[in-house]
Amino acid sequence: MINNLLTYLNLENIYLIANWGIIPFWLLLIFLPYHQLTNFFVQSVIAPLLLAVGYIYLSYGLFVEGDLFGGFELYSGIDGLYSMFANETLLLIFWLHFLSISLFTGAWIVRDGKRYLIPKIVLIPSLILTYFTGPIGLVLYWFIRIFFAKKISFND
Repeated sequence: MINNLLTYLNLENIYLIANWGIIPFWLLLIFLPYHQLTNFFVQSVIAPLLLAVGYIYLSYGLFVEGDLFGGFELYSGIDGLYSMFANETLLLIFWLHFLSISLFTGAWIVRDGKRYLIPKIVLIPSLILTYFTGPIGLVLYWFIRIFFAKKISFND
């Protein structure tokens, strides 16, 4: 049974599970941002924990192969980054990282929007852009927030 599970947990399947699995969390953020289900599933540790399990599983595989840091050339220039992402496992690890950080950012946008009484409908463009582009959605939200909060703040 364990061998069947490990055979199933190949890179392609982990990628598909993560990509399709994150969508319900985003749908909750977009359509039910202030609902208790969203609070429980998205504003808690559940989503990051699930993504972290995949992250740890892949990292452990690299460790066992003796290649955990062998392909880590992130700071050696753009060629090193390209070389690093040629390793599909490292690419998938960083993709899980991106999914986790983007979801965290979307959850923060919803919490902060609730704090400033920003209507749910106004949050939708920011959340969609955050899902697809990360920082661009966050910057859009920041501009929306300035309007509703009636102040410019760079650090809260």
